[in-house]
This record gives sequence, structure tokens and C-alpha cells, in this order.
Amino acid sequence: MESELKILSPKPIELPPEPVGDDRPLLKPEPKIAQPNILSTEELEKKYAAFARHDVYGTMGMGELPWTEKILLALGLVLLLPLRVVAGTTILVIYYLICRVCTAFMAPNREDGQEDYAHMGGWRRAVIMQSGRFLTRSMLFVFGFYRICERTAGNQVDGQLNHETVTTDQKDEFERPGAIVSNHVSYVDILFHMSSSFPSFVAKRSVAKLPLVGLISKCLGCVYVQRELKSSDFKGVSAVVNERIREAHQNEFAPKFMLFPEGTTTNGDYILPFKSGAFLAKAPVLPVILRYPYQRFSPAWDSISGVRHLIYLLCQFVNYIDVTKLPVYCPSEQEKEDPKLYAENVRKLMAHEGNLILSDIGLAEKRTYHAALNGNISMPTVLHQKDD
Repeated sequence: MESELKILSPKPIELPPEPVGDDRPLLKPEPKIAQPNILSTEELEKKYAAFARHDVYGTMGMGELPWTEKILLALGLVLLLPLRVVAGTTILVIYYLICRVCTAFMAPNREDGQEDYAHMGGWRRAVIMQSGRFLTRSMLFVFGFYRICERTAGNQVDGQLNHETVTTDQKDEFERPGAIVSNHVSYVDILFHMSSSFPSFVAKRSVAKLPLVGLISKCLGCVYVQRELKSSDFKGVSAVVNERIREAHQNEFAPKFMLFPEGTTTNGDYILPFKSGAFLAKAPVLPVILRYPYQRFSPAWDSISGVRHLIYLLCQFVNYIDVTKLPVYCPSEQEKEDPKLYAENVRKLMAHEGNLILSDIGLAEKRTYHAALNGNISMPTVLHQKDD
């Protein structure tokens, strides 16, 4: 019996000896997540200086205003804003009606996926151009641009930056520009160029569907482009633009073409890298530099919402534009073969003549800057993607 009990009795379980001095926690700590390195407003303005505002209204137009500016803004809201909105809308409607009459019983051009009246001729074209120039200048006057200071600098440029000689026959052939190229500071740029030379523009496709403005843009002969284009579609639009540039160069009666090769707006003190699309046609270009001197509110549309910018602009008693028209730039043979070189040389010339600072950032960095200002830190790595 005792032997059976011995067999049934469990053996004592031997526990492993506890380690001496083991201070390890029972649970492993969670790995530390790297916190995004958020830049301050001052650091952002330094990093993205081409889009930073330095006027009284501060970053995004939301800075703390002094009492004198608050009083002036209140007076502008009461006295100027309603009158300017009514006057501006009246001018827009009048010009729309003129365009409607001039395009009555006339089908638009629908080639290459575009829709415009760019090649309208005769009295219709004359009426649209002359009334358009007068009414856009009137619109600028309503916006407070009572006086526009324009100056012309120098003589015709013939590939000077490459130090190549150009014959007299080439000068005679290229004395008519195929496109006007300008730095881009504000939507006011478009009004000025319409009042000055009434050119065609590249515009978003959605502009063609806007009330009033849509028909006016078609009468201007705008080339419409989609922001998110397939490569094949983009090549199609580029071909249309280059064809229009070559046509304007060869035919003095063809509508002029206007391009902003930076691709976005700046604060007016910088000039961004040029896209080479405006220079693929190998035609001469007319560089134009726009500056907006200010004391209180800057008309530059850089890092401020469109509605806020328009309200502040209309509430400012006086606004200013300084325009510098450079000589027609005729590309050298080397520049014709290398559109990027052509674009960069024109950019450097404009920077020198306009006292502008060359910048190496563009639209992608502008979007990053706007996202950071709005508190969107979902993409923290982008903030440090590109150093100064």
C-alpha cells in the first residue's frame, strides 16, 4: 500500500532560481515615435521666402493690426468696398454683353479639344479688343490703381547671355515676339496685361464654365488646361500653345500670347524657375516685369486666401503697379536647341533688370508652405524635403 501511494504522490516541481539583481520590466516599453520637427512661422518664412508676406496684415493676412490700420480698414469696408464691388460687377456685365453680341450667330473654334474665338476677325475682333482694353483699365481704376507707371528698358536683345552674334537678317526676322512672358504676382497681372496688349492666356479648364468670365476667356482665345493632366493630354496642350506662339510671331494680326512661366504667384520680390514650355517654339519673347509697391497691404497674392485678399485690396484707398517692359529677346542658335537654357537666360535677365531675387523653389514648395501655415502636419517629412 505504501508503495502504491509513493507512486501516486506527485513529484515536487522545481522552480528555476530567480536571477539576482534583474531590474527588467515585465512589459517591454513601446518604441518611441519620432515627433515631427515643426518649424516656427519665422523659420517657414525664411525657408519659403518667395511666398512670405511682409505687409502690415502679416502672415496669411491674419496678423494683429495697429489701431490706425483697423480704422482705415473699417472706413474702406464702409465707403469703398460696396462701391467698388458694384462698379466692378457692372463693368464685368457690360463686357460680357459686348462679347455676347460680337459672338452672336458665330460658332467657336473647337479644334484640338479647345473652344475659343481666338481667330475672330473684322469688326467683331476690333470691338472686343478695344472695349476689352478700355474696360479692364477701368476695372483697375475701380480697384484703386489710378496710375500705372510704365517704362521701357534698353534695345532688342539677341542672345546676349550666350555672347553669340546675330546677323541683320535674323534681327529683321525676329523683331516680332511670339509670346509675352511675365513674372506672376497677383490675379491683377491678368487685368493689366489685358489693358495693355489684350493677349491670350493659359487658363484652367474650369474657367471656361464660369458665368460671365467663361465667355470672356473664350473671346480672349485662352488655351484651357487641366491641372492633373495625363502626359498625352499635356503634350496636346503644349502643342497648341507652341503653335499659337509661332503664329503670333509670324502673323502680326494673330492674337498675342501671354505666359507666366513661373507657374504660380510670388510675393513680388523673387522670381521662380521658369518652365520651358514657353520657349519650345524657338520664337522671340517680350519679357515684362511687374512690381506692386505698397505701404500697408501688399497686392501680391502669395499666402493669403482669395476672398480675404480681394476684400483687403478693395478696402485699400490707393494701389500701385510699376511695369518694366524689356526689349524683345531673340534666342541664339544654342538657346533654340536648348529651351531650358533659353528660359534660364530670360529669367536671369528679368531678375537683373527688375532687381528680383532668384529662387529655386516652386509650386510644390508653395503648397507645402500653405499646408504648414494651416497647421497640416500630416506630411512632416515634406517640411524638410528641400533645404535653402
